[in-house]
Amino acid sequence: MARKLAYERYYWFHGQVKAGKHPNTRKLAERFEISRKQAQRDVDFMKDRLGAPLLYNPIHRGYEYGDIGYELPPVWFNEEEFLALCLALRLASAVPDKGIKGSLHKLLEKFLKFRFLDSPPDLGHVMEKVSVKNIQYYRVDESVFHRTIGSLFRNEPIRISYYTPHKDETTERVVMPLHLLCYMGSWHLIAFCTLRGQLRDFALSRIKTIEHSPEEVSLPESIPSVKEYIRRNFGLFAGTTSTEVCLRFSPPVSRWVSEQVWHTTQEACLNPDGSLCLRFPVSDFREIRREILKYGASVEVLYPEELRQMIKEEIRQMGKLYR
Repeated sequence: MARKLAYERYYWFHGQVKAGKHPNTRKLAERFEISRKQAQRDVDFMKDRLGAPLLYNPIHRGYEYGDIGYELPPVWFNEEEFLALCLALRLASAVPDKGIKGSLHKLLEKFLKFRFLDSPPDLGHVMEKVSVKNIQYYRVDESVFHRTIGSLFRNEPIRISYYTPHKDETTERVVMPLHLLCYMGSWHLIAFCTLRGQLRDFALSRIKTIEHSPEEVSLPESIPSVKEYIRRNFGLFAGTTSTEVCLRFSPPVSRWVSEQVWHTTQEACLNPDGSLCLRFPVSDFREIRREILKYGASVEVLYPEELRQMIKEEIRQMGKLYR
């Protein structure tokens, strides 16, 4: 309540100054029934903490702004909003760019300075309460991440040298960055690729070189929205067609799997014997094949037959290693 009342005093004083009425500490004290000392502390706070360019005019016996364009900062954070911001900042520790991480900390410090009426909370204390741990993520070159971010927000095309591991080839491409995605701890760029003429996903860890491209890139009207492209199927691999996959998980793991979301449109059915059937759309079998193998004998592919045969072949090849 005290903070709200203080903000009301600042807001009133600011309005009086903007209206050219030259308020002073006596008027402020009378208006809100506070002491002259408290009124003076309010004026000092506006100058020192809120950056208000208040100048005392002896002729009018009151204050005016040295910069008439000055405006009060927005309403201060409450405790929950501050904690939410700190949590978001902690999660942003996955950003592979020390410069951007440093800027995020400085930005939060500025917020704290201008949004809290008394001593700002201890940011370090809050940061000690939350940790982020990523495993099996791919290392991204800091300069690649920085240039990608810059081009993304400036809507500028870039020329990249991109390595594709399953083909073991490197290609030169001009792409228009559209969206940055952090997927399972790894960073991906969704961009329009002029080489393929469609949206493509580029793992930042596989970009070997990156530079600004002077070429103009026009996006075709037929390309889907980025959100639609990302959400259409399971995982990251995208394609023009989808295939429904049905997996049956054994009772020992079915309860765990039932708590998971593999896709927003998935259908899960718990069977009388305790097993679980999970159905969802897939456009490429490479990623879902790895996920299936993680569960070993606790999962069976019911359909499609093509994926079922792929898993059988993989198991056969694995059996050769353990004879």
